[in-house]
Amino acid sequence: MHTTKRPLEGVRVLDIATFLAAPFAGTIMADFGADVIKIEQPREGDPLRKFGTPTECGDTLIWLSEARNKRFMTLDLRTPAGKVLFLDLVAASNVVLENFRPGTLERWGLGYEQLRAANPRIVLLRVSAYGQTGPYKEKPGFARVAHGFSGLTHLSGMPDGPPVVPGSTSLADYISGLWGAVGVLLALRDAERTGEGQVIDVPLYASVFRLLDELVPAYAKFGEVRGRLGTEVPHVVPHGHWKTADDRWIALACSSDKIFARLAKEMGRLDLAEADRFATNPQRIVGRDIVNREIANWVASLSLAEVVARCDRAGVPCGPVMTIADIFDDPHYAAREDYRCVEDDRAGEVVVPSALPRLSRGAAELRHLGGALGAHTAEILRSLLSLSDDEIDTLKAEGAV
Repeated sequence: MHTTKRPLEGVRVLDIATFLAAPFAGTIMADFGADVIKIEQPREGDPLRKFGTPTECGDTLIWLSEARNKRFMTLDLRTPAGKVLFLDLVAASNVVLENFRPGTLERWGLGYEQLRAANPRIVLLRVSAYGQTGPYKEKPGFARVAHGFSGLTHLSGMPDGPPVVPGSTSLADYISGLWGAVGVLLALRDAERTGEGQVIDVPLYASVFRLLDELVPAYAKFGEVRGRLGTEVPHVVPHGHWKTADDRWIALACSSDKIFARLAKEMGRLDLAEADRFATNPQRIVGRDIVNREIANWVASLSLAEVVARCDRAGVPCGPVMTIADIFDDPHYAAREDYRCVEDDRAGEVVVPSALPRLSRGAAELRHLGGALGAHTAEILRSLLSLSDDEIDTLKAEGAV
């Protein structure tokens, strides 16, 4: 039982978004105590419920994992009654999350001006493909499109191959959710001082673009257009992936001359770190092929366990390239409880990633997984808006909830 309040207890969030980006911001907040109310269309629900691997309860694993810790109600914002109810909920809340195409809420009569009239302190997070301004603002888009537009996909893959998916097809969604959560917390802090809310504009593509290290200044200053480098990075050698004798892959990174010298010694190749060969990173960049070939030969003569043990002994950053099966077998993941098994009353035992970040006080709590459509509708209408059972029945008959 928690005896310390979690940091966001007392904050109420209305999540009217769909799929993943803006809702993930709500999940982060819910993990740390916010009352996040997931509002979905009656009968239809969020399409994320059917996206991914289905389970016996009818919702998918990604829904169970990423809609966790929220309350669930149905409300048709396009109906007159639904609009009134939503504005009443806004008056009793702190944050609204949405990810419709720009202008959609305005067409429903629920733009920021209407929300602010109901609650001057309300914070509105708006996640969209291209942002709320600019010539592309009305274009639709998902994470895959954002990866391409941001410049990330162009960097992903082998030098002589096509651009590939950069890890997860949902990467931009998760990153946008993180930026969105940061923005909400900043806006709530500002509202404490000023008494006024504001709008947070997070485009999917910009969330990724912001993370592309020195691409922007390198092009602006030198006209450098980085291409696909496969397992390499442009300005540090050695820094890549190598195959071991037992057909596994390791990731190894020598980000300083001292680290490379330690690696050369462990390899029994002190000659590689001599002043007239590859003692400095600029020398290693010029001799990239030779350095990488020598490391490849050394790694290929050893098992993965042997390479990791020897690099650990030498103080050289190195680790296995893990599959999800490897992760479930790894003692470090288990010791830190980086994933948790939750008993769900609809889907049975489900294992999900633990919350981040880890706090020394007011830690996150995994209270429940993503719930059924409209599971808390009546409870929310009674507790927050003081509606009677007869009034709720009337709203159901009208199709508003």
